[in-house]
Amino acid sequence: MSTRQHGTNAKYNLEKCRCYPCCRAASEYERNRRQAIAYGRWHPFVDAEPIRAHVRELGEYGIGWMRVAKLAGVATGGVSKLLYGTKPRGIPPTRRVRPHVALALLAVEPTLDNMGARVPVDGTGTRRRLQALVAKGWPQVELARRLGMDQANFPRTLASNLVHVRTVRATNALYDELWKADPTDHGVPAHHAEAARRRAAKKGWAPVGAWDDDTVDNPAAFPDWTGQCGTPNGCRIHYRLNIPTCQPCLQARAEHRAAAQEAA
Repeated sequence: MSTRQHGTNAKYNLEKCRCYPCCRAASEYERNRRQAIAYGRWHPFVDAEPIRAHVRELGEYGIGWMRVAKLAGVATGGVSKLLYGTKPRGIPPTRRVRPHVALALLAVEPTLDNMGARVPVDGTGTRRRLQALVAKGWPQVELARRLGMDQANFPRTLASNLVHVRTVRATNALYDELWKADPTDHGVPAHHAEAARRRAAKKGWAPVGAWDDDTVDNPAAFPDWTGQCGTPNGCRIHYRLNIPTCQPCLQARAEHRAAAQEAA
């Protein structure tokens, strides 16, 4: 789905690639961005190159330069000259810009609200939110209907590594609306809700309560089924609640036993 090359800040942020070239590109990009902001605080003019690079980088996120100008509250003509110069007059791209213009452009970030609707981004949070809603008893067909999606394509979204920004926005809004709601109070037949819960349990999909707002979008995070997942005590709680033991708990128990044997 993605054609982005490694070694770019966009690959690092949008697709959560953590290879060395992408990590280095993201580090260099952020250092240059911070340096440019800092320079803009005391110089009457600042080097235009970091600003130009930032505007072009935003284009990787589907934020065109005219939209960047609008979001920054600066003239489109100035951003055009920053990127392209004035070709009819043979004037090259701007070499220096005013600090307030630089700061305004650098303040535009590739957030979900700013990015283009069809930009592909990491689908971790979207998958987890939709799977959690199914675990709560919301049938996939009902979720697809509420999202305005083709029911035939919905299972792909539940498993996709990359999704479009518009899907992330719609899913986040739907999750905020439904995560506390009882499906049967909203027209879902009880047997359909139970079937959805059984399907989620069979697939091993974590319920709403297993995710916190600050972990649900993190690819490295794992669901906390018991409140103590990832600790030696987690396996006992899994057994007591009759929940299949998760991998972090199995690993924690194995490490605990190995440490106990070594100490004996």
